[in-house]
Amino acid sequence: MDPVTMATLIAVILVICLAFGVWIGAALLIAGMFAMEFFTSRPMGPAMATTVWSHISLWGLASLPLFVWMGEILCRTRLSKSLFDGLSPLLRRMPGGLLHVNVVGCTAFSAISGSSAATLLTVGKITMPELKKRGYPDSMVAGTLAGAGTLGLLIPPSITMIIYGIMVEESIARLFMAGLMPGLLLAGLFLLYNVGWGMLSQEGRGIRESGSSLSEKLKGLLELIPIAALVLGVIGSIYSGIAAPTEAAVLGVAGALIMAAAQGSLSFDTIKETLIGTVKTTSMIILLLAGSSFLTLAMGFTGLPRELAEWIGQMELSATALIIALMVMYMLLGCFLDGISMIVLTIAVVEPLVRAAGIDLIWFGVFVVLVGEMALITPPIGFNLFLVQGMTGRDIGFVSRAAVPMFLIMLGAVVLLVIFPEIALWLPDIMSQRK
Repeated sequence: MDPVTMATLIAVILVICLAFGVWIGAALLIAGMFAMEFFTSRPMGPAMATTVWSHISLWGLASLPLFVWMGEILCRTRLSKSLFDGLSPLLRRMPGGLLHVNVVGCTAFSAISGSSAATLLTVGKITMPELKKRGYPDSMVAGTLAGAGTLGLLIPPSITMIIYGIMVEESIARLFMAGLMPGLLLAGLFLLYNVGWGMLSQEGRGIRESGSSLSEKLKGLLELIPIAALVLGVIGSIYSGIAAPTEAAVLGVAGALIMAAAQGSLSFDTIKETLIGTVKTTSMIILLLAGSSFLTLAMGFTGLPRELAEWIGQMELSATALIIALMVMYMLLGCFLDGISMIVLTIAVVEPLVRAAGIDLIWFGVFVVLVGEMALITPPIGFNLFLVQGMTGRDIGFVSRAAVPMFLIMLGAVVLLVIFPEIALWLPDIMSQRK
């Protein structure tokens, strides 16, 4: 059977499974079973058992449930509220006022939770009622929250980065380092947009928060110290080489538990809820990895990735043209899938093409995650837009229009990353030279 027909049939099976609501991980397994059974002569059972076990038992995955648990602890205790209480007196006098809390809060929480949805929902539940009460326009509240909420995918520790690193066999620590500067760049661009709105628009000039006294600022700093210490402890231990990502995740969980207990918000019920949430999230990701690994093996036996790579090679696309084509593809996929699903569905085919084009896989990991972030707020069906819609009660058209400026900012960040790859590679290279 020719490769085009074979690929079409496998894709049809996958789409049918997804259309009927089958879990993505299970759909990947079914598609892999179909490909192995009908397009290869290999025995399916032993291949599935060996491949799935070898991929879900990797030591690098040990950090995954720990980082998820750390984020769950912070979501379900008063630590997340401390973030708003600490940032408010420090930022509210700037042009744009408390809108900056959305951006800085999401940036800080991203460095703790590693999840875009958890970041958006946690920060939004705290900031949105306060911003509405103070008269900030719904469009700016929704837009900044939708945009800044995506930082959970990029700023380390990122769950998506862990999955990508496992799948392409690249250093997770180097991926974390590579994601930091682009993440901070994107956060800085969001802050600049807020400042511009506060200075140039009539609505922005009309909102002026009262200044904070020195005692209020000091109190805010005291609120931020525990969270800042947790972030610096986790990320700093990885960047300095003191701890591997898994060891740093253990430090993060221990620190989150100690801080929550010190605040008096850690109870047996809270611990139970955080553990249940961690098991659910981790199980979903492991099933995705299992399905992806088996489909990757099946695709390899059919020869489709090789055929596709040869076909792309015959087109003689430059590295830049390939990146543009992949950017469009990931933006479309991101309208329907979350970042992790998007990566596990495509990486088996995309990785050989990227390697053949001579593109650095550390840089490409940052690129994929950043484009995945942008897809989360792609109007009108980005995943984060629906989360914001549920929180605001406004229609999806309104939320989509509010997110357009943030989408354009993220598109600009992607362009900068393509033109200046050093934005992502500078920090990993510097840290490698020091060792």
